Amino acid sequence: MENDTHTSTDFILLGLFPPSKVGFFLFILLIPIFLMALAGNLSMVLLILLDAQLHTPMYILLSQLSLVDLNYISTTVPKMVSGFLFGDKSISVLGCGFQSFFFLTLAGAEALILMSMAYDRYVAICSPLHYPIRMNKRVCVLMVLGSWAMGAINSCAHTVYALHVPYCRSRAINHFFCHVPAMLTLACMDTRVYEYTVFISTILFLVFPFLGILCSYGRVLLAVYRMRSREGRKKAYSTCSTHLTVVTFYYTPFAYTYLRPKSLRSPAEDKVLAVIYTILTPMFNPVIYSLRNKEVLGALGRVTGKFCSLKM
Repeated sequence: MENDTHTSTDFILLGLFPPSKVGFFLFILLIPIFLMALAGNLSMVLLILLDAQLHTPMYILLSQLSLVDLNYISTTVPKMVSGFLFGDKSISVLGCGFQSFFFLTLAGAEALILMSMAYDRYVAICSPLHYPIRMNKRVCVLMVLGSWAMGAINSCAHTVYALHVPYCRSRAINHFFCHVPAMLTLACMDTRVYEYTVFISTILFLVFPFLGILCSYGRVLLAVYRMRSREGRKKAYSTCSTHLTVVTFYYTPFAYTYLRPKSLRSPAEDKVLAVIYTILTPMFNPVIYSLRNKEVLGALGRVTGKFCSLKM
């Protein structure tokens, strides 16, 4: 048995890809996606930090989204890559706890930051005269801190529970990171009560924010339709469609994963869905927000020009 060579307190992460030629091919495809996500999100964080014209609530929130995504992929992918290349798939209980805690914190923070970004666009388009008051930097900072704090509190509760559950079966987790629902399939106690708490957390952190975003953008689109400026309508529609694409791509697979009862879950399906919100979404976010945003492209030109002038 694979886990006989490890201490009984360690978990075993079975990984994402099978040990075959097909698995190796899929692994090779994953590497450039990971590097693109890493480079794209790091570039967005640095660009917004270095360019003073982007120090507005909208871009502060965008920098936090990129920071979350940067940590997202750094929390899950490196361990999976290491296990696939070197065969050491074991992870200590403490390491599993840290990975689970950071993953759930980042997941909760991203869900709330996306909602904050939707509110920012709602106020900017529907109440432009009140925008300096309702979305000043102080409010923006409170939104960011609140998102991180609520994500951490929710994560701490789930992680502590998962680490205190008695595991009396195989300690092989059929996932590529310490995914709490996958861990609890190995528990030797009834976890139905905990399943209810997962359902409640999913409603609070995913369903309600998603519905709030849809409602806010419904009002935004109505306000955009009434705009007289064709250029203003075009810009607003572009912003709305961009944000809704990101939101849908993130919330839908995440909510689908956690709202299903244990009896309907499939390890293979859960891993595919996890790839979407932990690897693909962090890759798409910086691409969508940079290539379709003239202000970001302008900031890139200004920052690049400054560095080139310093070298000369």
